[in-house]
Amino acid sequence: MNYLNDAISQLVWHLPVNAITFAQSVSDPDLLGQMQKSWNHFVLTGQIWALFIGVVIGYMLRTLTSFG
Repeated sequence: MNYLNDAISQLVWHLPVNAITFAQSVSDPDLLGQMQKSWNHFVLTGQIWALFIGVVIGYMLRTLTSFG
C-alpha cells in the first residue's frame, strides 16, 4: 500500500498547474436542477423499467440459488 501512495504522490506532484485548476471550475452550479434533469431523462428513456426488471430477476435468481 505504501508503494501505491508513493506512486500517486509522484504523479500528482508532476501534474501541471492547469490540470489542477481545471478540476475546480464549475460551469453550472445548479446541482439540484441537474439531478432533476438526469432523473427525468432516466424515467423518460425507460431505463427505470430495466432497473426494476433487473432487481426482480436478480432477487429471483438469488432465492433460487441460495441454500437454506
